[in-house]
Amino acid sequence: MPSSRRAILRHILSGLCVKMNRTKSVPSDVMETPLNRCLNTFDIALLGIGHMVGAGIYVLTGTVAKEMAGPGIILSFVLAGIISMLAALCYAEFGTRVPKAGSAYVYTYISMGEFWAFVIGWNILLEHMLGAASVARAWSGYVDSMLGGWIGNTTLELTGGIQEPGLAQYPDILAFVVCIVYAAALAGGVKATAVFNSLLTLVNIAVMILVISVGFWYADTKNWSEAEGGFLPYGIGGVIAGAATCFYAFVGFDSIATSGEEAKNPAVSIPIATVLSLFVVTIGYILVSAALTLMIPISEINPAASLPEAFGQLNLSWAKYLISIGALCGMTTTLLGSLFALPRCMYAMASDGLLFSCFGKINSTTQVPLLNLVVSGLLSACLALVFDLAKLVEFMSIGTLLAYTIVSASVIILRYRPMERITTIRVPAVAASPDDDDDDDDEDVVSQSSIDTSSPTSDMIEEVLAGRLKSQFRCLEPLLGRFEPGSVVSVAVILFIFLSFAICVELKVSWTQLYTGTWWALLIYGFIIFAASTCVAVIAVHNQNTRGLVFKVPLVPFVPALGIFCNILLMVHLDTVTWVRFFVWVCIGMVVYFLYGIRNSKEGEVCSSYSILMTTSEAGKMAWGSFKGTNGKKGTTTTNKHTIFERFTGRSRPEDKKSIVEESENEASGYS
Repeated sequence: MPSSRRAILRHILSGLCVKMNRTKSVPSDVMETPLNRCLNTFDIALLGIGHMVGAGIYVLTGTVAKEMAGPGIILSFVLAGIISMLAALCYAEFGTRVPKAGSAYVYTYISMGEFWAFVIGWNILLEHMLGAASVARAWSGYVDSMLGGWIGNTTLELTGGIQEPGLAQYPDILAFVVCIVYAAALAGGVKATAVFNSLLTLVNIAVMILVISVGFWYADTKNWSEAEGGFLPYGIGGVIAGAATCFYAFVGFDSIATSGEEAKNPAVSIPIATVLSLFVVTIGYILVSAALTLMIPISEINPAASLPEAFGQLNLSWAKYLISIGALCGMTTTLLGSLFALPRCMYAMASDGLLFSCFGKINSTTQVPLLNLVVSGLLSACLALVFDLAKLVEFMSIGTLLAYTIVSASVIILRYRPMERITTIRVPAVAASPDDDDDDDDEDVVSQSSIDTSSPTSDMIEEVLAGRLKSQFRCLEPLLGRFEPGSVVSVAVILFIFLSFAICVELKVSWTQLYTGTWWALLIYGFIIFAASTCVAVIAVHNQNTRGLVFKVPLVPFVPALGIFCNILLMVHLDTVTWVRFFVWVCIGMVVYFLYGIRNSKEGEVCSSYSILMTTSEAGKMAWGSFKGTNGKKGTTTTNKHTIFERFTGRSRPEDKKSIVEESENEASGYS
């Protein structure tokens, strides 16, 4: 009897591991959706610009310039923009692969498995909630500054303020109301939201042009002189710390990928809109921060309303009020962007069964997840009511950087994954019109997104080679050829992430020793860099799978690997308290996942329940972590005795080894 209990326990643990690592199966018709596909490239690009250009430029610019980087904020924005572009390219490739709501969550679900997908999705929910709350708080602060602090003073007189550490000085009623009002406005439908967002974004861009033009007209290079602290008064460390905070100003571009399920032609619109919006916003941030630091000394910058106050000091009252109007328009579009993306991420997770099913319903009239919108608006409003803007921004950055890291890693993993494991995520180049009733055209679209398996052609050879060593590196076959295709790349990516974290920690902790040339610091640092470079080299010697991709990230694996390293570098420079809060939020998510999500996942519906009633003799025949499968003959089964470690690393047994030619011939005979 004890042996039976042990066998059942082993079986349950093995099943738990399988459940946590199961990947999402996307239907062949990925264009089918209950949401309304009505957005063109221009709408999506303005949605991304509007989501990015808001509190980042009107609030963070003054804070970073005065307290972190000085005029070096220009370099901070350049660094943050480059890192964001690395992540944006990965988002663009995934957006063309899978035009579904949920963004990084869906991408991780397809490539890395359910557990990591839930972790990313759970943090994306936090990211957008904090984003909406922080912008609402900044919106309220701007209005209060225009009224001479009347709102804040009146609230303090009536409530007495909040004395708890970590919370705001007073409850911000205006920020609470702003969240509720804009959430209600989004209930009108995605097209009406897009039109309203486009108008406000155009006004915002016009105000940015005004700030840049007038700012450079009144520029004084003495404000960058040594008398005022120089161009880098806080050093290179201040530039990097400023970049970690400025990264907040770029987080809106992932809303472009989130809107993929409502784009008319996502394969074309998402890459163009992503790159275009990020380029425009980066140039705008650089020019505005340069104009601000050239107009007035950094010691005179008002962090709460830096741009209007700067023009006010120059006795340009007309410009001050115009900029205030533009700031409100910009922060409104950012708030709309966060409240637009949050309900759709909840909908994506609920549709997969990982969140409560009530969040997976779409209103038939507006084609919007209304319940999600109500919950999103209330939660964001409550956060804006009691938390300070600076705390919200710090807490938000870590989840965003983690999501970008996982998306970059997912791009590498999918590029080297064998074709037969990802054939379900082909995206038609052009979305079919909903009024098109021509069956022949529908068949053509399906045929373009599937694989011609009638004969062992060169395409099939390319599919078989995916994830295997390149021909010029066959000398590494004894070392790396014992593993299943794609598994070596997956392990190398995971090792690279851990080694990148070690490099960044070493940079932060032992920078003085490295700078002075201490031998032990150089030795440790050199070894870690060599190991990380080896991981990238191991990935690069394998064949990629690029068939069917409309948009491809250039220089894979080098560009995504650089993005991973830069994201981790910024994460390491965040405050320790931020990491503690992040850990608490993740723990809450783990409770939700293991008590609800893992049991109700839609991917688990195709699997049978645990074989708890199996006989003792059957249980004893199964090795720990093994599973049963068919051998291809009807009515017979075989036991594949692979442990969990072997399945994770992809290591094959000698009897499982087959040559490439033999595998392709077997597949061809199976298709025929």
